[in-house]
Amino acid sequence: MDLKDIKTYEVALGLGSNMGDRHSVLREALKALGPYVNVRAVSPVYETAAAYVTNQPLFLNAALIGSTSLSPLALLWNLKRLETELGREPTFRYGPRQLDIDILFYGDAIIDQPELHVPHLRMQDREFVLKPLADIASDWKHPQTGLTVREMLTQLDSSHPVCLGPL
Repeated sequence: MDLKDIKTYEVALGLGSNMGDRHSVLREALKALGPYVNVRAVSPVYETAAAYVTNQPLFLNAALIGSTSLSPLALLWNLKRLETELGREPTFRYGPRQLDIDILFYGDAIIDQPELHVPHLRMQDREFVLKPLADIASDWKHPQTGLTVREMLTQLDSSHPVCLGPL
């Protein structure tokens, strides 16, 4: 099989960290994604307050877009393995974490499986996801609502995340 015959899928991923050297963790994650995702664009990094469980350190959040030849579940399993390799340890739901990598979009696929929901279920409610994603993929349409990332972002009240510049 010729390499040009390998099917690839456009993906958008969200990255977050609120423990340890947050910038370094995100940079290491970006490097470690190389075998799984051909990264085409990376958003600036934003510092944001934790959602849901608010008595924890501030998060750094970023987004990236790229392509992968992995199936959605294979991509998920590799992302979870990378999170663990880069220091993530189990905590409580919405608790602090060294690294979190979420699949936001997998092309225009709609996936509803126990271990994976794409588009990400609460993406449209999370400025910390939409703000960085809007910087690099503002016109990407949600396959269920038809709204673009930019349109979803404008529907939210802003908490004014702080842009810290490039990752």
